[in-house]
Amino acid sequence: MQGIIEVKNLTKRYGDQAVVDDISFTVESQEIFGFLGPNGAGKTTSLEMIEGLRKPDGGEIFIKGQTVWPNPNKVKNLIGVQLQSTSFYEELTVKETLALFASLYGKKLSAGELEDLLAIVGLTEKENAHTRSLSGGQQQRLAIVTTLVNEPDVIFLDEPSTGLDPQSRRNIWDVVKELQRRGKTVILTTHYMEEAEYLCDRVAIIDQGKIIALDTPQKLIDGLGSEAKVSFTSEAPIKRELLSQVEAATVKELSGNNGKQLIYSSDPAQTITSLLALAKQDNVEIKGLHVSSATLEDVFLELTGKELRD
Repeated sequence: MQGIIEVKNLTKRYGDQAVVDDISFTVESQEIFGFLGPNGAGKTTSLEMIEGLRKPDGGEIFIKGQTVWPNPNKVKNLIGVQLQSTSFYEELTVKETLALFASLYGKKLSAGELEDLLAIVGLTEKENAHTRSLSGGQQQRLAIVTTLVNEPDVIFLDEPSTGLDPQSRRNIWDVVKELQRRGKTVILTTHYMEEAEYLCDRVAIIDQGKIIALDTPQKLIDGLGSEAKVSFTSEAPIKRELLSQVEAATVKELSGNNGKQLIYSSDPAQTITSLLALAKQDNVEIKGLHVSSATLEDVFLELTGKELRD
């Protein structure tokens, strides 16, 4: 595959603080690339510089071999951008909204082009509906399809499924996969680690302005060194000094209230046997024992920490 986006030593400072600190990465053609990070990590600033919306203080950005800065207008026709929150004219229909967005690029959509665009996001039956009548999921799908009117090579999706119910979220996932099948490159930001794990070919995790991990979701999970999570509940938590003796357990932590506890294990069978023996020793009854594989969320929390950031 050929790199369609190249970012070299990208930097953005506000005063003495480096919000984006000398980051470099490449996005391959027709890849779904996740850009993840906690609040304030620098991901939005990074993407706005790549999209040509915010001027960097240093570094280079190339899209299809064309430099974005100092003349970002040169790449506007190569990209489509869906913002996290999009407002539409409520009195326009879906069809009229797409025609409006196309006109911003000096383009008039044919009936066939309009039909194809609406089919991608499952809004064919809504073409004459006013945007005010659309559900939240339909509004998000309309926001995505507006990024396609100029036939871009690269599409930026900023948290496309935030606030949606599970069914609508899955519909958005299907749309993203369809964009990839149609030859598009997708740059995705999301706070749903399950979404990133399902959709993305590779993910970059940025924290405090630096990229701290970049690989496929599975390789990042494998690199965590934990093969499974063992969670359980009990009326009273097992004493810390006993929990530290659980065999093959690499990380132990309390996970909220109501006696719920979580253990990361390299050998679940051995861990469970040891756990039950120690619980009996402590006169604690184990309930709701559950074993699951490590996930991208575990990787994210391990790399960025668990403290709340604003």
